[in-house]
Amino acid sequence: MKIDDEFEIRAPIDHLWEYLLDVERVAPCMPGAELTETVDDRTWKGKVNMKLGPVSLAFAGTVAMEERDDDAHRVVLHARGLEQKGKGAANAVVTSWLEPAGDGATRVRMTADIQLTGAVAQLSRGLLPEVSRKLTRQFADCLHERMEAAEAAVGAEAPVPAPRAKAIGGIRLGLSAIWAAIVRLVGRLFGRKAA
Repeated sequence: MKIDDEFEIRAPIDHLWEYLLDVERVAPCMPGAELTETVDDRTWKGKVNMKLGPVSLAFAGTVAMEERDDDAHRVVLHARGLEQKGKGAANAVVTSWLEPAGDGATRVRMTADIQLTGAVAQLSRGLLPEVSRKLTRQFADCLHERMEAAEAAVGAEAPVPAPRAKAIGGIRLGLSAIWAAIVRLVGRLFGRKAA
């Protein structure tokens, strides 16, 4: 499944690029993710915890930076994970790049090719694009808050505390994704009738 998404951060492109490449600072903003080991400057190990209604899933895996272009502000990451208590697996290639958005803001664009197997594939069928949008929004909000806090802390003695990793989802995230899908469907139906 392919997913495209984007968001904007009010920060100059070079400053945001440098911040995003610091995996230890950015990882806590990824919903449900926990960085467990830095293997080298291009490979990391971590965990992702998901809760979809009554079902809890935990994945352990590796993220590797396959390409990095500092001039184009573009990076390609390959993530692989195995469900820790089941037979599910996740495999994703994520390409991200930055573009100037005007007024001192930067647009982050990303495209992901995601393959899921096992229980998570069945649970997420049809909802993955909408859930992905919600998680991207949470990531963007956290990133914005962390960057603002870091700017405010420049010259201050207290370090900026990292957010705690919380499991992705719960019933609210699933219901939100279902509601968004229904709204899109109704919009398409009424849009066609009006045309």
